[in-house]
Amino acid sequence: MGHLLLEGGAELGGKMAEPDSRALQLAGGMNAPIVIIPTAAAPDLNHLRAGNNGLRWFKKLGAAQVDILPIIDQQSAGKAYIAAALRKAKLIYMLGGFPDYLVQTLDNSLCWQAMLEAYHNGAVLGGSSAGAMLLCQYLYDPRSGKVIEGLNLLPNSCLLPHHNTFGKAWAPHLQKALPSAVLIGIDEKTGMIDDAPGKNWQVYGKGAVTLYYQREKRVHRSGESFSLKHY
Repeated sequence: MGHLLLEGGAELGGKMAEPDSRALQLAGGMNAPIVIIPTAAAPDLNHLRAGNNGLRWFKKLGAAQVDILPIIDQQSAGKAYIAAALRKAKLIYMLGGFPDYLVQTLDNSLCWQAMLEAYHNGAVLGGSSAGAMLLCQYLYDPRSGKVIEGLNLLPNSCLLPHHNTFGKAWAPHLQKALPSAVLIGIDEKTGMIDDAPGKNWQVYGKGAVTLYYQREKRVHRSGESFSLKHY
């Protein structure tokens, strides 16, 4: 089993050095094969720019093998050659954008199955904003205002990205809509990785991770570790 990387947003500004550098270490170092998934940026035709920004960022961190995989719709998510590249990857990073589109594109696809295979074989899987939201059981779609099903690598959870800017405003609505779930608010320029002892989580970056469960609220800052097991 590999590791999960969840980040709160603002990744394209090159502000995720701490969590991304840690993800590179966990993936095996600077020579590990890394793939950038720009799917969530495809609806507004921003996937090329976003993908190239992600590629430049990881190369700036020192990564030697970085590729952009052109998963932009359900058809491309079923391509065998893309799935083959995903199985070989040691860090799979999904960019932000439209979370509902990302889930609809990847759900039950050949490429998603390949991502899961890579993860179960030790790869780091995750991303920022929408690229992290889909890993939870529940996903809030801000365009429709509805809660939809995510891809459920983190059961009984829902992620609030950009928590220090606009994400925290989602919390009251989601606490009512998902009264038994844990809400995971992640600030921009901040990430969490399940690399603490016992597969617990550690916070990396500039901000904090805020957990909401029923009437309880806990804030964990950079360098702190925590568990989701009791939620």
